[in-house]
Amino acid sequence: MRFSMPRFVKLIALPLALVFSAGTAQAADKTITFGWTAWSDAEFVTKLAKKLIEENYDYDVKLQLSSIGVQYQGVAGGDLDGMLMAWLPSTHENYWNKVGDKVESLGPLYEGAKLGWVVPDYIPEGQLSSIEDLKKPEVKEKLGGNIQGIDPGAGLMQLSEKTVEGYDLDYNLQSASGAAMTAALSRAAKNEEWVVVTGWTPHWMFGRWDLRFLDDPKGTLGEAEHIDAVVRQGFKEDYPKVAGFLTRMHLPLEELQAAMNEAQETSYEEAIDNYVADHQDRINEWLDK
Repeated sequence: MRFSMPRFVKLIALPLALVFSAGTAQAADKTITFGWTAWSDAEFVTKLAKKLIEENYDYDVKLQLSSIGVQYQGVAGGDLDGMLMAWLPSTHENYWNKVGDKVESLGPLYEGAKLGWVVPDYIPEGQLSSIEDLKKPEVKEKLGGNIQGIDPGAGLMQLSEKTVEGYDLDYNLQSASGAAMTAALSRAAKNEEWVVVTGWTPHWMFGRWDLRFLDDPKGTLGEAEHIDAVVRQGFKEDYPKVAGFLTRMHLPLEELQAAMNEAQETSYEEAIDNYVADHQDRINEWLDK
């Protein structure tokens, strides 16, 4: 004999299914998903935002580790709610041109970020203050004819290669990892030796050593940029309080770099806790308390 579900069971089961479905959707709405990449500044700022949102608003924050291109696509398509590391207007210009009309910027989280060639402050500015000064025979001799770079595929290295050509420099641009670059800087700083490295701000090395960028009169390494919080369309309507918080969130570059350096020596969690404790007035402004 073939059995079928009794009619009254069907009537009960249907509303229960609807309740379960609604509950699942409601739970999903309680979770905000941010993309991020394991760069020191992005890790600190994104995890700081996660902590403050979870502790002050009724939402969970999920962090999705993704490449930059995937993040822009994810926010534009609605798979990600946002990303807190959009380098604008130049570094991420190509991505922005593709999806800028499908996402929304909530404004800068910090400003003054830039790429360039960096030297320790103990090198006299009278002898080396500009990329043009690298042509001086005595300067080249002290540097051994080398400029310490990072990963060969990085945008900064591509710009640095153009800089070597643009300034007609007879130098060896050494490719390596970011860690190798900071190790070379550390070795030089211990003995106050001359060194030029490819660098950028924000970076924890500016919190550890006194450094400066060489002037770039030809502009081959780009200009200062701002790093924005970018969210999907409809985010502000779905999460108005969180959107307001992200719009107000703004870190001075010097404080960010000091916190990034602390995170290198301890952990991001400890550095974030200390930053919140030491800057409660600013945090309250972000939270509109």
